[in-house]
Amino acid sequence: MLRAARSSSCKPLRTDDTSGKAKKVIVSVKGGGVNVSQIRDLGHVVEREKAAIGIFLTLEKPTKPMIEEAVGKGFYRSEGWNKDYPRIQILTVEDVLAGKQPNLPPNIDTFKKAGRVQAETDDQGALDF
Repeated sequence: MLRAARSSSCKPLRTDDTSGKAKKVIVSVKGGGVNVSQIRDLGHVVEREKAAIGIFLTLEKPTKPMIEEAVGKGFYRSEGWNKDYPRIQILTVEDVLAGKQPNLPPNIDTFKKAGRVQAETDDQGALDF
């Protein structure tokens, strides 16, 4: 479940290296009237929260200054996958409905390993015929 903070949410989402520590991804959702200052704000939140990546989801197409600001924020380097991912990514709802996904590193630890359970007794029940 994502924890909402105004129009942004933050969740430790990715374990993409052998440290076992999940990386944060910040998601900011905006309906209309988007502008470059909102991309700057997302960049500041990503830095403050020490998040790996920020995703800006909007109904409107991004402006050229918004795209330039996002590109200017650089990349997150995944040591586990030896690959760079855009630090700030802009997606429209139209993109998402068309099947586009955020560019995130694959998750190494998809599930926590369950602990082994010991049986209380080794006796097997008998059937009376």
